[in-house]
Amino acid sequence: MATTATITLSSDIMSGFGGITNTMTLREAGTTTDIKETTGYSRRKLAADSKVDLITMANTRVDTTATTTAAKVFIKNIGYNGTIDKTVGVKVFINAVEIGVLYGGDWLMMPAGTTADAEDIEVQPDNDNAVVLEYAMFFQ
Repeated sequence: MATTATITLSSDIMSGFGGITNTMTLREAGTTTDIKETTGYSRRKLAADSKVDLITMANTRVDTTATTTAAKVFIKNIGYNGTIDKTVGVKVFINAVEIGVLYGGDWLMMPAGTTADAEDIEVQPDNDNAVVLEYAMFFQ
């Protein structure tokens, strides 16, 4: 069975924009073969403002001979103890490059590589207030 992701965008700040919905099937790099591996769905509590590895890419390599691989990463800031604090941000990094900040309730889905030189996905809260991230990675 295939793994799919769907996003629906609607807005009242763009006149004439009727919204869009897009779905994609997560596939191996350059093929029509469905991605078959996952890290599983996880949660991680962060309670310090230091950078930590969220996903260690070396632990996700199934085919160590592949030079091109595909992965999709989902991360969501779900707040803490049922409270979504829009002022608490968590920075997301790959290879020390900041991808963006997920404030309470924000999420991202992005491609990532899992080849031998792939860098870990790191996160760093803005402060030492507790926050929980939900995350999963699907990969070949």
